[in-house]
Amino acid sequence: MKSYKRKNIMFLLVSTLLGAVGQLFFKDSFLDKPIFPELLLVGLVAYGVSTLIYFYVLSRAHLSWTYGIGGLSYIFATLLAYAFLAESVPPLRWAGVMTITVGVILIGLS
Repeated sequence: MKSYKRKNIMFLLVSTLLGAVGQLFFKDSFLDKPIFPELLLVGLVAYGVSTLIYFYVLSRAHLSWTYGIGGLSYIFATLLAYAFLAESVPPLRWAGVMTITVGVILIGLS
């Protein structure tokens, strides 16, 4: 695998993980009343940094490839919701996550 592609994949991993973490903090900030502005701020920062990294990769790689790898956000969001928010994830949704995982791997290899 070429080094620039490996670098782009690493940046996209960080971007999609930060985006999912941002979503986690958004959700968490609205779970308890009143809204915790600190959690909302952390979510906004994580999501903002995620977007900047995504723009960086987008300027250096094909949109179809970049957007496909962005599917990692579904995987990360599901795992984080399950682990930190104790959300139940039914088997059919896990099957969907596994399907997305296979798709992202195939796109990453292309």
